[in-house]
Amino acid sequence: MIVADNETAVDLLYYEAIAKTVVRLVREKSDEPLSVGVHGDWGAGKSSVLMMVDEAFSNDDRVLCVRFNGWLFQGFEDAKAVLIETIVEELRRKRPMSQKVAEQAKKVLRRVDWMKLARKAGVYGFTLSTGMPHPETIKDLGAAARSLISKGTEDVSPETVAALVEGSDELLREVAANSAPEQMHAFRQEFAELLKDAEIDRLIVLVDDLDRCLPDTAIETLEAIRLFLFVPRAAFVIAADEGMIEYAVRQHFPDLPVATGPATYARNYLEKLIQVPFRLPSLGYAETRIYVTLLLVLNACGEEADEFQKLTGLARELLRRPWKGPGLDRKAVEKALGGVPVEIERAMELAGRIAPILADGARGNPRQIKRFINTMMLRLAIAEERGFREELKMSVLAKIMLAERFAPELYDAMARGSANTGASEELAALEAVVANPSADLQTKSADGKEKVSATEASLPDWPNLEWAKQWAAIDPPLAENDLRPYVFVTRDRRSVFGAVTSLGELDELGAKLQGSPLQVKQAAAEIARLQSIEAEQVFDALRAKVRDTEDLTQEPAGVRGLAEVARQHPFLQRPLLSFVQDLPISKLGPWVVSGWASAFGETDVALDFAKTLKGWAEQDDNKQLKAAAAAAEKLSGKRKRP
Repeated sequence: MIVADNETAVDLLYYEAIAKTVVRLVREKSDEPLSVGVHGDWGAGKSSVLMMVDEAFSNDDRVLCVRFNGWLFQGFEDAKAVLIETIVEELRRKRPMSQKVAEQAKKVLRRVDWMKLARKAGVYGFTLSTGMPHPETIKDLGAAARSLISKGTEDVSPETVAALVEGSDELLREVAANSAPEQMHAFRQEFAELLKDAEIDRLIVLVDDLDRCLPDTAIETLEAIRLFLFVPRAAFVIAADEGMIEYAVRQHFPDLPVATGPATYARNYLEKLIQVPFRLPSLGYAETRIYVTLLLVLNACGEEADEFQKLTGLARELLRRPWKGPGLDRKAVEKALGGVPVEIERAMELAGRIAPILADGARGNPRQIKRFINTMMLRLAIAEERGFREELKMSVLAKIMLAERFAPELYDAMARGSANTGASEELAALEAVVANPSADLQTKSADGKEKVSATEASLPDWPNLEWAKQWAAIDPPLAENDLRPYVFVTRDRRSVFGAVTSLGELDELGAKLQGSPLQVKQAAAEIARLQSIEAEQVFDALRAKVRDTEDLTQEPAGVRGLAEVARQHPFLQRPLLSFVQDLPISKLGPWVVSGWASAFGETDVALDFAKTLKGWAEQDDNKQLKAAAAAAEKLSGKRKRP
């Protein structure tokens, strides 16, 4: 019914080329420490590239690939220790019968214990010097006591308690006697010896989801790589978004200057750690068309189907040089498969229609495209369970969902207009004008009785009218369809296309942005660290929340959050202005005239808002709004005077 939204070795985007390049680089530099960065936005396919790298070395007994997901170990006391212990345990599993490996692993793990204790040495020193138990000391003593008691009463004796105390004293003496540089040097030597004893020609650590970690965890993991594990024969492939790592550096080292020379300290930190960066490209039109086709065929036929396998091979050839054509074409498919099965025919037709807008709207992000397709298939499945699947055409549903996702105002107008009869006069007028823009056409009204003039001037004043024209030109036309079943299956108000519904951390952020002004202000740092796609998803969710508010005389919850998101991510300022302009003037309270100065920081957006403010001051449908807008205009004029 849906395509799983997780990392996969089924390469629908020809990322195998990137994975193979990483593999070749690792093999060529086999005796040198190496760090490779696989960078890309959330959902770009970084985890899939790591999986392909892992599979490429799976049959080589002298290569050990270790996958480490930093996000899974979020909350552990020491991320460095967890990473090192994970690697050592994998080495022991790789050579379970080797006594040399077992003995050397114990030495390395003892160094890890030293790191853990050194981290707490200051805590114990505080306790000894003041006589006051530090909270961390109490926590550690409690853990030790629980461990001792769990052995059973027969094992608890004065001797075992004394051994516990003596062992603690010994470790404390070792922490005091050995400096951190000496310990790190010893650790690197012992770790290199462990690789030699395990007869491992290349250790490859695949670090994933680091950009989802809290700053301290991300930095500790990176420091472990650089300070402890950057030894001969070790290679690290780190999948992360550069922007998120730079944010972690700024948060972890707040006292550093912003920049040094042409680059920021955060960027210098990242470039020093990552020797070879790979950036996953965004999908263009041809890649999006191919990807949508493959997703639809995969959904219809399954991964093992002969048709899907042959189609994937053909797609891979086309993806080598995507600039040479529009994607999969019928002639090439017919030649490769000996015909065009009906499922592939439908998939290609639909992909050709929606790919231009989907590629632009989803910003070439594979996860966003996959979520769009999965949402569509899920809605069709729900319709089937309800018993009206035969009333839905996939191409019509896909077109309506494009409006739902990328032009909510257009979708809302279409849904409202079709509520009674299933037809929308505004939609009919739009399609008529797009079909023949130079003529003064006559179209039927929703009830089919009257004739309605359809000219450019008669179209609604939508803020995204040009986009609506592009959308209306997509086949099939919607005016002749009963839209009510489509509105029914797409009527869920909350966005289902992005992480807002699947990531608890963004749910929590969305709740903060609907709270008090203080809560919004405190969430500013969280908003700043959002990737552009995540920011857009939060923006969409807040916009839908405000749009559904019945009473607009008072400031709706979420408005200040919208303003803050647009302030931190300027590409959302124009959509925010369009949304504000589309609010019904007759229902607006005075609140709407103020509070946008920082949100509309872009010059052209600020000028357009000034025009909107002037229009509010000159209208007569809402006296309160008129007075408030006039006062705001007057105040703005005073500020501009020298």
